[in-house]
Amino acid sequence: MVSNINTVTFNGLDVLDVNLQVQISSGLPAFTIVGLPDKSIGESRERVRAALNSIGLSIPAKRITINLSPADLLKEGAHFDLPVALGLLTAMNIISQEEISRYLVLGELSLDGTILPVNGILPVAIKANKENLGLICPEEQGCEATWSGLKEIIAANSLLALINHFKGKQQIPYPQTQTKIKPKEYPDISEIKGQETAKKALEIAAAGGHNMLMVGPPGAGKSMLAQRLPGILPPLTPEEALETSMIHSVAGLLKDGNICFERPFRSPHHNASTPALVGGGRKAEPGEISLAHNGILFLDELPEFNRATLEALRQPLENGYVSIARVNARTTYPAKFQLIAAMNPCRCGNFTIAEKECSRAPKCAEEYQSKISGPLLDRIDLQIEIPAVSTWNFTQKTNIECSADILKRVIHARNIQQKRFQKYGHPELHTNSELKGQLLEDAVELDNEAKQILIAFANKNKISARTYDRILRLARTIADLQNYEKVVTMHIAEAVSYRRVPPNRSI
Repeated sequence: MVSNINTVTFNGLDVLDVNLQVQISSGLPAFTIVGLPDKSIGESRERVRAALNSIGLSIPAKRITINLSPADLLKEGAHFDLPVALGLLTAMNIISQEEISRYLVLGELSLDGTILPVNGILPVAIKANKENLGLICPEEQGCEATWSGLKEIIAANSLLALINHFKGKQQIPYPQTQTKIKPKEYPDISEIKGQETAKKALEIAAAGGHNMLMVGPPGAGKSMLAQRLPGILPPLTPEEALETSMIHSVAGLLKDGNICFERPFRSPHHNASTPALVGGGRKAEPGEISLAHNGILFLDELPEFNRATLEALRQPLENGYVSIARVNARTTYPAKFQLIAAMNPCRCGNFTIAEKECSRAPKCAEEYQSKISGPLLDRIDLQIEIPAVSTWNFTQKTNIECSADILKRVIHARNIQQKRFQKYGHPELHTNSELKGQLLEDAVELDNEAKQILIAFANKNKISARTYDRILRLARTIADLQNYEKVVTMHIAEAVSYRRVPPNRSI
């Protein structure tokens, strides 16, 4: 007899069907797993053997062959433990083949038969829902699976409980969805003294989803500003929450059965490798840019990152996804993130501060800032100078706007953008940073005076066509924040003012 268990393997976010076949036949005792298993699957033989022994069952002293079909597809992960165990139990006529065939199965086994958590439960549950199958998964992740809308979920804490459930001796209840989710508290923007221009730029970045670079001396407040951006961003839509949570589920970052309702904020250290940032490694796992999908990627000390690592951001910034090519597979992850970067103007950080400048200024600033390539700068919409904060700012007590006030304006501006996208037949877009081609021309109609300002700036600084488009997108967001239906001269002038020109070098 050959038993069959439905399980899966992963290629990025793609969930691929795997049919696990178990045959127990006469012959010398052997336990063989075939079908391109990795080492963790090969080791499942011992975990399954121990788990069955712990509940008083022993594997027959016969020839056991387990095939993972399709045989030419590489399979990885300890989540095959539970399918292997249930395949053996089905082949031994302990569990009905007819019942088990209605489920997708995944879970890791401990030696005492406990079912342990694994990565990727949410995308598997979504797949099971589409294919009208149930799901058997670890008890700890049952709540996570419920967010898929799947009606038949068996979240078991042990192999024995699962056997008793199928035998009718006990009933495993449907897991409860976590409904009480405490909103995350972010630092408030009112805590920042001074830097009014930077706060205004941050509001524009939030309203239009624009990338932003802040250049200023140490202690000017660049990191503080970046950390307060999540507090002025609207919450994720249900579609965005599901997209983001699927990536975090595959990476094993979802905790307590909750999915992501807050926008991700990822802040990798500047010594992060290229695979850590864009994804890769032996299993082609998602990198920081994919974990920041629909959220923020904050790169502090930008020039200190490896040059090749920064250049790897160019394609994801433009396309919204990253492709990881390996010898045996090609994996694609979504990576639609908002880049917020901060850097000192030079290595010592005191360029433009006359009393503190080193003897190599301005040469040191040119060399330090040249570490950021022109093509990468082209993809950053707002590039602003953050001056040092004077002592006077710390002694003033003024009515400074809080994050909640700015959030209201940001949400209003985004609602205007959504109505525009609906009008032009592009409901899939979310922010002005995604405007391109004919849609950008339709959304931004300039009068002659505004055109002359933009053309004069373009000719003087020899900007690229990409930079030209990004200025238009930025002006459109500024107009939306001010409730202007059309982009006028002052909006173009303000957008142009946010294009910083490095020392002795045009953009």
